[in-house]
Amino acid sequence: MRSYLIRPGDTLSQLAARFGTSVSALAKLNDIRNPDLIYAGATLRLPDSYASPRPSAPGAVNEPSPTRALPSRPEGVDPVEAPRGDTSGISVDELRRVMPNLSPELAQRYLPYLNAAMNEAGITTPARRSAFLAQLAHESGELRYMEEIASGADYEGRRDLGNTEPGDGRRYKGRGPIQLTGRANYRAAGEALGIDLEGNPERAADPDVAFRIATWYWQTRGLNTLADQGNFREITRRINGGYNGMDDRERYYQRAREVF
Repeated sequence: MRSYLIRPGDTLSQLAARFGTSVSALAKLNDIRNPDLIYAGATLRLPDSYASPRPSAPGAVNEPSPTRALPSRPEGVDPVEAPRGDTSGISVDELRRVMPNLSPELAQRYLPYLNAAMNEAGITTPARRSAFLAQLAHESGELRYMEEIASGADYEGRRDLGNTEPGDGRRYKGRGPIQLTGRANYRAAGEALGIDLEGNPERAADPDVAFRIATWYWQTRGLNTLADQGNFREITRRINGGYNGMDDRERYYQRAREVF
């Protein structure tokens, strides 16, 4: 059986037409409960009788690879929809206007991964982009810190974070633009994204993974809905557990709203 690596912007109906099959056949084969919901970066299994795609169709591979079932949406979590708004992404100039201390080199390096992750999560409207980028700017020092500066030793033995083994505090220290912390959170993010983050925690700091973790975190806390409502204060509470750095977050938010 062959497979296809889903890319940002793909839909199940487009892929069904490309490979000469039906949406229902692909959904059944891949245990997809919502045909309007597929994830960039996931592997889609193709029927044995699929038609060869056009030569220009990217992502098809010759050997099967594991695919994950896409879970139903938990209560209170944002529905994952086909991308809304402008899916062309933001520019380096726009990103640096929100985060003026971010170097052009880092902005250029990160932007493709950031845009792909935001499209995947439906963060494509001005309201959602403004709230999301403002929070990332504060949490990561304008994307300059993809790994917590501290050693992580303070998290040792934190069972509330799932740190039950010696060395877990350092091993699962904060990584990514919204710092993922603790064995349990690494496991949950990895399962959602189809990546073994529990076994390879350093991957959480790599931009191709880090921005997808940030958007996974964003979605699982219903933050697109709050962004649509303009409820930036509640977004902060759900990310921070309180309102630390609220003034700084608000400054980034106002700047981002002016940009978008």
